[in-house]
Amino acid sequence: MLSPTERKKSSFAKSLLHGAELKKYEEIYQQFMQTGYTKELCETYADEFINNVKKPAPADIVQTAALYDRIHDSKSALFYLDMLADKKLSGDDRFNFCLEMLKSQSKIGHWRDAEDFRTDNINFLQNYVQKKSQQHEAKLYIALALVDCASKKYTDAFKLLGFGYKPQGKNDTTLLEMFISAAYIYSQSGNKEELENAVATAHACLKLFTEFEFSWSKKYYEKRIAEAAEGIL
Repeated sequence: MLSPTERKKSSFAKSLLHGAELKKYEEIYQQFMQTGYTKELCETYADEFINNVKKPAPADIVQTAALYDRIHDSKSALFYLDMLADKKLSGDDRFNFCLEMLKSQSKIGHWRDAEDFRTDNINFLQNYVQKKSQQHEAKLYIALALVDCASKKYTDAFKLLGFGYKPQGKNDTTLLEMFISAAYIYSQSGNKEELENAVATAHACLKLFTEFEFSWSKKYYEKRIAEAAEGIL
């Protein structure tokens, strides 16, 4: 979830025209800082910034979907993403929308829809990440790898994850996300030996961390690794 400061610097800022909205966002973020990704967080965010708003901002809709994705509720994520299906999006909003759509469709098993969506948006996505950070590129390749995983094209999925990411120090959550995704894909493929190696690699990466952003972060990532080994992402 974006911090209030990050939100002000992003396209979200357009939706923060009133102090009350900013105050509510800060309250929800405080909840996130204390308890992490929960169903209550998702529902509160959705009620405040989408369900009870006449014209919710696309960025709020995408972030709501992303929050539901974090609690493994792909159906709810797709429900909100569908609100933007016929909207013309650009820049950050379109990129983030595409990532969430690719991930949710893949996890729910709609691999044909995921492949069609990838085909329709791949040129934009590739051009977008060329102008952005390595982290953006990693997020894209993880999402694309999940599409191949859903299509049972496991070799292609691992090629995408091995695109050449350069680790950014010991506390690199992007690298950890890639290792967790690899464990998930090996679990889906049924390759138990490589799954064990992938899980060990993810744990080794986590052990390198010298600090975490939130008090719950370490346990959260430990749970993510365990869930990925069981085919849950």
